[in-house]
Amino acid sequence: MRHIPLALALVLVSSLAFAGPPTRRVCTHGSTRCFAHVRADAAAAGFTPQDLWAAYSIDPNIKTTPTVAIVDAYGYPDLEADLATYRAQFGLPACTTASGCLAILNEKGQKSPLPGSSPSGDDWTVETALDVDMISAACPLCKIVVVQSDNEQSLFAAQLAAAAANPTVISDSWGGAEQGNEASYESYFDHPGIAQFASSGDSGWDDGGMGPVYPSTSAHVIAVGGTSLYKDGSARGFSEAAWTGAGSSCSGSIAKPSYQGNTSCSRKATADISAVADPATGMYVYNSAQGGWLVVGGTSAASPLVASMFAASGLGSVTAAQIAQSATSVLHDVTQGSNGSCGTILCNAGSGWDGPTGYGTPNAAALAGGMSGGGGGGTLAVAITSPADGATVPEMFQITATSTGASVVGAFVDGVEIGQTATGPYAFTAPHMGPGPHVVTVVAEDAAGDQSQAMVQVVVTEPPPSADTGDASQAAGCAAGGGTPGLAIVLLLTLAARRTPRAR
Repeated sequence: MRHIPLALALVLVSSLAFAGPPTRRVCTHGSTRCFAHVRADAAAAGFTPQDLWAAYSIDPNIKTTPTVAIVDAYGYPDLEADLATYRAQFGLPACTTASGCLAILNEKGQKSPLPGSSPSGDDWTVETALDVDMISAACPLCKIVVVQSDNEQSLFAAQLAAAAANPTVISDSWGGAEQGNEASYESYFDHPGIAQFASSGDSGWDDGGMGPVYPSTSAHVIAVGGTSLYKDGSARGFSEAAWTGAGSSCSGSIAKPSYQGNTSCSRKATADISAVADPATGMYVYNSAQGGWLVVGGTSAASPLVASMFAASGLGSVTAAQIAQSATSVLHDVTQGSNGSCGTILCNAGSGWDGPTGYGTPNAAALAGGMSGGGGGGTLAVAITSPADGATVPEMFQITATSTGASVVGAFVDGVEIGQTATGPYAFTAPHMGPGPHVVTVVAEDAAGDQSQAMVQVVVTEPPPSADTGDASQAAGCAAGGGTPGLAIVLLLTLAARRTPRAR
């Protein structure tokens, strides 16, 4: 890789800060779209994984192998081969389906049949390449689950398949304008113990007049905005400003969460956190169908970057509220730039929270050192002793757990609470449920409100034959349930151009 001469680099950065290079939007069809933008100039240079490690203090050599799930639309036949090219180019370890590092699933959570290709002019393969390459860059040892929906309309159903795969975190790089009926979609994102990140948009304040972007406004999602990232002579070696295209919005239907103070919005405001997204300071991505090496940006890049940093730091159950609580110690505050002319902090970056960048961008080293909540730091811990991960179990199986430092422990099956107790032994009975895979989550909470969680996936067997076929049929058709709404732990969880790349 060759370096851009310093004088040329300075000219390039200066020009990008004012005018910006030509770009093209990847997804142009449908009411729900992805938020990736490709640099259209042939001379574009992008950031490498090593650049991102330096910018965000990322340690690529973690001791665990968390799983990052992404949800995208349509098929991508060259996904595994393109990912291999990207990772080999930058010296990252291989990640293949054969090794179990990479899983590609359809919207039902199955390995086949995978969906067909995107319609012309709506190339979700670039979006998917961006997602898996950014996960690889931020967390080379993370496992990757790619869930592909049949089309944009079934992205929400694919979200359930992503959660059922039992990932550490989920990242969504897509969204659409609120329609006023968001309450009917909230259950797709309500998965306690799995932090879910979503891109805030790519058309600036209020999505360029189209309205608030969902699911970034969901009460269960950590909304990820975007910055422009520049190398400089500071101690960090980089500086950031709000990207002009970073989405920020004020929801028209989702209630304002308690962790948000003065946001100039009476309901939920986005974003919560951010990372590099400006295609002018974009990242190298490999997509063979589009000529090979591309430079890509958009909040579609920021969401998987941020999600992977939290997963790598052991903070897979983190909530937006916990990020807000720990922002000053684990985030870089972004105080410059704007994404519109709203006249308030909803579009103007400043100290503390602002719309385009949220509470700031991650300092991965600080995240790894622990933060309030999300399973980082302290002595709070929880483990599921039975059943084992992957076990085959009968209906109404027993769940047992151990915990240290907990004031209350609750159990969930497929995101629905089945019970809680303040004292050990921590034992719960699963309800009637249909045969097949189910996700068991046990969450421990201490007196300070910090939480830790453990998860396993089990397979419920078919119920035995019964003379009373009506009862057997009814039992097999029941869904997991039995939780009591409004319990404290539920509330807290809710809050809670082909070319070889060259260095910049």
